[in-house]
Amino acid sequence: MWDFEIGRTLGIVIRTWPFVILRIIVYFGITIAYIVATGTGAGVGYGVGHIFDDGGPLSFSVWGGIFGFGLVSMLLFWLREYILYMVKAGHIAVMVQLIDGHDVPGGQSQIGYAQAVVRERFVEANVLFVLDQLIKGVVRVITGLLGGMAAVLPIPGLLGIVKFVNTVIRMSLTYVDEIILGYNIRVGSTAPFETGRQGIVLYAQNGRTMLKNAVWLTVMTWVLGIVIFFLTLAPAATILYAMPGQLAGWAFVLAIVFAWAFISAFVEPFVIAALMQVYFRVIEGQVPDPDWDARLSEASAQFRELKDRALASVGGSQWGGGQAS
Repeated sequence: MWDFEIGRTLGIVIRTWPFVILRIIVYFGITIAYIVATGTGAGVGYGVGHIFDDGGPLSFSVWGGIFGFGLVSMLLFWLREYILYMVKAGHIAVMVQLIDGHDVPGGQSQIGYAQAVVRERFVEANVLFVLDQLIKGVVRVITGLLGGMAAVLPIPGLLGIVKFVNTVIRMSLTYVDEIILGYNIRVGSTAPFETGRQGIVLYAQNGRTMLKNAVWLTVMTWVLGIVIFFLTLAPAATILYAMPGQLAGWAFVLAIVFAWAFISAFVEPFVIAALMQVYFRVIEGQVPDPDWDARLSEASAQFRELKDRALASVGGSQWGGGQAS
C-alpha cells in the first residue's frame, strides 16, 4: 500500500508541537480574520444601504461581506511569502532532524533553531519564495510526464476518467516543493537553487513510488477535509446567522475556510513528514539521473530557469551544492 509508518509520522508531528501551535495561531487566526472582516463588511454595507438605498440594504450587506472577504484574501496573498519562510520552512527544518533520528541540537527551542537554519540556507525570504515558485512550475510538468499515455487513447468514456485521475495526480503533487525544501535543508546546502535542481530530478526519477504514497495521503486528506467541512458547516451558519444581512449562504464558504485551517494546522505536517520519510529512504545512495534532467529541461521553462540560477550560484558546476545522502 504505502511506504510510510503512520505511528512514526504521528510521533514526529506530535514532537514538533511548538510548530503545530504556531500553525494553529496562524491558520485559525486567518479564519477569525475572515469572519471578522466578512461580518464587519456586511454590517457597514447594511448601514450604507439604509442610508443610500432604503429598498436594498441587504444587497449592500452582501457586497460588504464580499469586500471584507476579498480584503483578507488579498492580505493573505501578500503574506504568503512570509508564512512560507517563518512557518512552513521552519517546521520542515525541525521535522528533518527528527526523521533522521536527531534532536534539536544544543538545547535550543525548536522555533529558534528552525529560524537559524532557514536564515542560514535562505538569507532572504525572497530566495526561498522564488525557489518554491519555480519548483511548483516544474511540478506541473512532472504531472504530465508521470501521467501516462491513457489520455490519447480513443476509448469511449476514458477521457473523463483520465481527467479525474490527472486531477488526483496534480493534487497529490501539492507538497513536492516542501519535500525538496526538506532535502535542501537535510544536505546542508548553501546553494539552494542547485540543490533544488538535484532534489527535483531525484523526485522525478523516483516519481512512481512518490506518487503512489502521495495519492494515498491525498485520499486521506480528502476524507478528513470532507468530515471537517460538515462538522463546521452548522457552527459557521450559526455565526453568520447572528451577523447583519443575508449571509447564511456564506456558511458554505466559511466551512471550507475552517476545513482549510484544520488541514493546514494538523494534516499538512503529517503529509509532509510522511512524504519526506519515503523520499529520504528511496533516494538513499542515488545521484540525479542526467536523462531526467534533460527531460525536465526540455519540457519545463521553470526548470530551465532553475538550472540557470543554479549555474550562476555555483559558478558553472553541474551537480554542486551537496549530494544525496
